[in-house]
Amino acid sequence: MSTLVVLSVVDIALLIAGLAFYLFLVGGQLTRIAGNLEECADIVWEIEKNAEPIVEGVARINRVGGVVAGALPLLYGMAEGIVTGATYQSPPERPPAAPASGTRRSRLHEMVGYVPDGNAAAARADQAPVPS
Repeated sequence: MSTLVVLSVVDIALLIAGLAFYLFLVGGQLTRIAGNLEECADIVWEIEKNAEPIVEGVARINRVGGVVAGALPLLYGMAEGIVTGATYQSPPERPPAAPASGTRRSRLHEMVGYVPDGNAAAARADQAPVPS
């Protein structure tokens, strides 16, 4: 046998081994996927079984929703009429309040001795002694 034939046989053997390893990995992954799909199918069937009693209620809800949707234009028109009659009207503007007559008496002069004119001597003469 020549070297070329031996290398060809070894090459074919390695190719078959590589393909076998690849098929082994793919088969394991497909087995896991099949298990997951079976669990999902069981969950879907359980959901479908739980949803069966709701189907009649949904049909009734859809009928009532259709009635309400048909009445919406009428309700909208009635609401517009109510809002128009109940719109807030701001009161008319009033003139500003008239100032009080006379000047306001302040006790600031008596307590502290503040004099706005700067006449502090006159303010001290008018001021009674403050008890301590």
